[in-house]
Amino acid sequence: MQFKYLVPMLALAVASPALALDDVTVALAIPAAVHDGAPYAAAEELGLFKEQGLSVSFVVFQGAGALLPQVASKRVTFGYPVSEPVISSYFSGKDPLPLRYFYNGTPSQTLEYTVLEESPIRTLADLKDRKIGVGALTWGTIPNSRAALRVAGLEPGKNVEFVAVGVLGSGFQALRSGQVDALNYNSSWGDIFELTGTKIRRIAYPEVFLENPGNGFIAHEDTFRDNPDLIRRFGRAYTQAQYVCEINPTFCVQAFWRQNPESRPADAEGKGLENATTLLTRRLQRMLYRPDGTRRQPGEYDLDVIRKAIGAMAEAGEFPSADVPVDRIFSNEFVPAFDDFDKDALRQRAEAAQ
Repeated sequence: MQFKYLVPMLALAVASPALALDDVTVALAIPAAVHDGAPYAAAEELGLFKEQGLSVSFVVFQGAGALLPQVASKRVTFGYPVSEPVISSYFSGKDPLPLRYFYNGTPSQTLEYTVLEESPIRTLADLKDRKIGVGALTWGTIPNSRAALRVAGLEPGKNVEFVAVGVLGSGFQALRSGQVDALNYNSSWGDIFELTGTKIRRIAYPEVFLENPGNGFIAHEDTFRDNPDLIRRFGRAYTQAQYVCEINPTFCVQAFWRQNPESRPADAEGKGLENATTLLTRRLQRMLYRPDGTRRQPGEYDLDVIRKAIGAMAEAGEFPSADVPVDRIFSNEFVPAFDDFDKDALRQRAEAAQ
């Protein structure tokens, strides 16, 4: 799915000449789909970005490796990458990337290993001498995936192999046909696989990685210094949008389809709508709540969890050491501002939205 069409759609919110908006460009590593793109669409349709004084557009680059230089050079305002490449830049022998994460977008491990229900594979250790399908061998998630296998006693490249199978449908078919024994996709793609009617089994990462964050919003260090309010306003609008989608997922799904008509399924009033709202609701449950059901603080990073995960990555040989300035890479500076809005008023707007 091409994502460039979202840029002109989002640009429809450009202010009248009497109201100046700050232009914000957000770089994504993969095109957004309904389960993760619906909050952006809701923010646009309800005017949440505009109310924060923002005109937001999105561009897609092929993976974190292509995305990060765009933020580092300030060609784009914010990015939404995984963290491993940023952490790795501290071991490059050169200046680390001048970037900081300001919003924890995926505050728990979204990646998992997926097998068919009838598969004999039940644990990570059972993947010995098996093939694992990934979208591409250049994915920024691969280091964490390798580390998870090493914690389970395996050695990627020796007794377990990653195979590039593409994303979604092509990967699902690779698993069904036996081309691979497992898929290493995110949990929402596992939801999509289940909704195709295939029964699957999900194998979680080791506990040390379960609450380790994945993608998050990142900005140049200069933006932290020179325009911190831009970060506050963007994070607040995004938090509001997630709140809206939790209350009225049907509106958010339909808003995404209105802005991305080619993604609208044939049965958009029946099973297609039911499936899409299920995907969005499941994702929001994982993003907004902890496994014990308590609500997370929007955008917040648990630095101790991150330190433990980096330590496990170092032990697994994915990082040369665990000696990185975690509090410099991940910031909670603006977290109090992100949910500083009238929730009762927004609930009323969300419930009335169509």
